[in-house]
Amino acid sequence: MDPNLQLRLHQGGSSISEVSISTFPAVIGRDGDAHVALSGLWVGRQHAEIQLKHDALFIRDHGTLAGTLVNSDRVTEYGPLKLGDQIQIGNWTLEVLGLQLTRADRRIDETFAEQPLVDRGVLQLRSLIDIRKRDWQGVSDQAIRAECRELMEPIARELLGDTPQMTHQKFVDRVVAESVGLGPLEQLFHDPEISEVMVNRFDEIFAERAGVCHRVPLRFASDESVRSVIDRIVSPLGKRIDESSPMVDARLQDGSRVNAVIPPLAIKGCSLTIRRFLKKRLQAEDLCNLGSASQAMLSILELAVRHRLNIVVSGGTGSGKTTLLNLLSQWIPSHERIVTIEDAAELQLRHLNLVSLEVRQANAEGQGAVTIRDLLRNSLRMRPDRIVVGECRGGEALDMLQAMNTGHEGSLTTVHANSPRDALARLEMLVLMAGFDLPLVAIREQISSAVDLIVQQQRCADGRRRLISISEVTGVESGVVQTQEVFAWRPDRAKFCATGVVPHFFERLSSHGVSEHAALYPLMVES
Repeated sequence: MDPNLQLRLHQGGSSISEVSISTFPAVIGRDGDAHVALSGLWVGRQHAEIQLKHDALFIRDHGTLAGTLVNSDRVTEYGPLKLGDQIQIGNWTLEVLGLQLTRADRRIDETFAEQPLVDRGVLQLRSLIDIRKRDWQGVSDQAIRAECRELMEPIARELLGDTPQMTHQKFVDRVVAESVGLGPLEQLFHDPEISEVMVNRFDEIFAERAGVCHRVPLRFASDESVRSVIDRIVSPLGKRIDESSPMVDARLQDGSRVNAVIPPLAIKGCSLTIRRFLKKRLQAEDLCNLGSASQAMLSILELAVRHRLNIVVSGGTGSGKTTLLNLLSQWIPSHERIVTIEDAAELQLRHLNLVSLEVRQANAEGQGAVTIRDLLRNSLRMRPDRIVVGECRGGEALDMLQAMNTGHEGSLTTVHANSPRDALARLEMLVLMAGFDLPLVAIREQISSAVDLIVQQQRCADGRRRLISISEVTGVESGVVQTQEVFAWRPDRAKFCATGVVPHFFERLSSHGVSEHAALYPLMVES
């Protein structure tokens, strides 16, 4: 059955009618042939369109003057649509009343219905493994799965009988996945659109797709199953998680970041968060196509990176800072030597002269920790042309600023902050965490001389991650760091706009005989 969408139409606060749409794309507008015909001066002939993409429904505005709003926010595209969403076009409100399960949702729903049978299979397989007391130390994942499949054959025949609820192979695969793999999460990992997976407890699993979190009807057999998955993730890395150390950060083989918390800290049961490591590196055109940035903004940033400006990427958690840092790093000339420093390796640079460093956590005795600050200090002795720090979150900010000021121009880093001005305040606080009693004026002078651009990322209400501001640091005046915004995202106009300000670094480029920026002057015109 194809997806079906039910809408309730309101005009001026009064409920008018209900419509059902099963053919997509579906046009909304004044046109008599529109799937949803609306009247009114502020309704275009083909005002908006509901599209079916990736087994989900999205609404896209056709560039109308009045625009399309979803839940009071103006959008160019929004989705996936969910129950309760309110689409506002002119003086009409279209409320989402019902959504037929998409094909992907139905597959997951079938999986949920089959779970009790899988739970029984998991218990029997684990009992059989315990009886055999098999030592898996040093055995590859493929070999373990092959042996478990062999053990599952008689169990599957017994449980499925002559009229199986699911295919023999599917049953064996799911039991083996939960027993020695990542359980139901493996099904989510087959979807390239899912960027994050969150397990609140064994029967509460959420996934983020297209920037929006949804609960998925999947579950583990028990809390012990979640704990087993966590142990299988952290044990090969030489880490442990138990009541004395109930939190751990780790990484999957594909680079995905993992955070796990177990009782007594996690009250409802074992909690697991996995931020997936996407294999495809986003390019500049991808950001433009996704509506995350304009070509003009990316052209300015490319010029800034290639001509060695120091850039700080600012944004909240999950706003896309690391993704943007990856993109900026791609523009570093291939002949330069780069040292990257990260908490968990996520950067995907492909330069020939590259050294990637990663922090090390303390061992069970609390010894052997190597921090970002330790690595940053050591990197200065490695003759880097540029230093890229995944995130400054402590006293290493002082060392980073000093590196930017002492011959390592063109370095890049990120900070957690909600605006460019907040990013400057955050840097001040981080420098104070270094343990030196520095006057605030000296810290601000250091920041203004080290940082050239602050690029602000934001995760917007529609789930889309956008580059909402490019600001230039211009100096210190009356003890306050001065900035000027060059580009900004205007939500009221749903577009990226130039502010009309010409960056000061253009003058520096001219003084060094560089003329590439001349072609960018037309992009600086206020729009």
